[in-house]
Amino acid sequence: MNEPSTANPRIKPAGVASADTLTPADRYQELFVAVQLGRVFPDSKTFVDCAPIGEPERILALYRQQHAQHGFDLAAFVRAHFEVPEIHRSHYVSVPGQSLRDHIDGLWDVLTRRPHHHPAQSSLLPLPEDYVVPGGRFSEMYYWDSYFTMLGLAQSGRHDLLSAMANNFAYLIDTYGHVPNGNRTYYLSRSQPPVFAMMVELFEEHGLCGALEYLPQLRREYDFWMEGAQTLRPGDAHRHCVRLEDGTLLNRYWDDRDTPREESYLEDVTTARRSSRPQAEVYRDLRAGAESGWDFSSRWCDGGKLESIRTTAILPIDLNAFLYKLEQQIAELSQADGQREQADAFRARADARGAAIQRIFWHAEAGSFLDYDWQRRAPRTALNAAASVPLYVGLASDKQAAQVALALRTRLMEQGGLGTTEAQSGEQWDKPNGWAPLQWLAICGLRRYGLELADDIAHRWLDTVSSLYERESKLVEKYVLVVPSGGAVGGGGGEYPLQDGFGWTNGVMRRLLHEKPGHQANQACAAATA
Repeated sequence: MNEPSTANPRIKPAGVASADTLTPADRYQELFVAVQLGRVFPDSKTFVDCAPIGEPERILALYRQQHAQHGFDLAAFVRAHFEVPEIHRSHYVSVPGQSLRDHIDGLWDVLTRRPHHHPAQSSLLPLPEDYVVPGGRFSEMYYWDSYFTMLGLAQSGRHDLLSAMANNFAYLIDTYGHVPNGNRTYYLSRSQPPVFAMMVELFEEHGLCGALEYLPQLRREYDFWMEGAQTLRPGDAHRHCVRLEDGTLLNRYWDDRDTPREESYLEDVTTARRSSRPQAEVYRDLRAGAESGWDFSSRWCDGGKLESIRTTAILPIDLNAFLYKLEQQIAELSQADGQREQADAFRARADARGAAIQRIFWHAEAGSFLDYDWQRRAPRTALNAAASVPLYVGLASDKQAAQVALALRTRLMEQGGLGTTEAQSGEQWDKPNGWAPLQWLAICGLRRYGLELADDIAHRWLDTVSSLYERESKLVEKYVLVVPSGGAVGGGGGEYPLQDGFGWTNGVMRRLLHEKPGHQANQACAAATA
């Protein structure tokens, strides 16, 4: 795991609390295990987000003294020594009659967290400026979520928050060498889809800064994803990097730990026990699946069972397309900065990755880009919505884009928008759920090639989200795309209940409402009684 950097950061951390990177499992040891396996809280994430009342070392010592005593009550002990986070679900419900646009604009302050509220010795990593969280159980800033949230902040004219978020992400890269999954200590061992390059474009588009200002952070993030690549031999893998037998260098998702995720501890232990594989392998693949943002999906599994997860064996098309975008951007900014040697090197890397994506991920028979199983040396035949990301970054030919559009329309389109996969496994990143970030990537990718499917997806998604808003006066993290007669419903499946809030839904909807002023979603109002 990367430790905090001692280098001079771009954002001076004046007034930022010292970063304590001990995770709850590392800090509380057997107490942590007892709480999580004993299901003291219904949600495994609750305990890892608790703040200690007093010194953690003293709490652990007291537990060791008392836990074997007759009548010891673990739940009472925890509540006596920890502050339990409170989730205010009612804060995400609109006032009756409020328009969808006004509801989203008003939610930004509700979802904003302030650095001076940082609880001492908790798992929360300090940040220098205000930040926006998704909502519900997610009370910290998440990496790839935030890009889609930022789309809405920009459209709402909240340049104050957009600028603060830009500084926060630069600070995380300067401090830890990468952007963690979220600003929690238990997320430090992994990142999420590398979309900082897309954020930088958004910052520049709205006049917050010049993209060149972030070149050092873009380089450092790239180094995180490519660590160890130079010494890899054909057929070997190291962390995020895989070198195929023919010498091709590509990337996978990875996590530096091979233990149960602390925020889903009991769930991971239960999943690993159902597998015949070594438990450490299962834990690593579960963690890597969390880094992908698609946690969880049949995309990473053999069949529909989560215990068959093999994330680290799969080269994802979206990850490699995002890294192509990052390589291109570093090349362009290096050229603008007069660093010609670096510009040439990154241009060559982007060209090599682009050629590899065409060779490894494109399948003419399927008419689409597909993930690749590097261990089995075979494509993953199941189509998923990540196939649109090469279009988003401009990697596809016009012919390929048209074929991808046909595949998406015939195999993934649903009444309520673009589906995630073709499988109905019970996992949340599978059928029948639809997700705002996947709609946006597909809309923008298809629009880049002038394909009408982009507008179709946008209109269907606007209908889905606005329909639920009119019925329940809120936005949620995911939606069922097979719309029942009673109207849209929030999605299900996965490890935790449906969450209200919700950052990336708000962001994508706010941008689409602006782009589609004639759509009826602009007239959607909250229910008369919430």
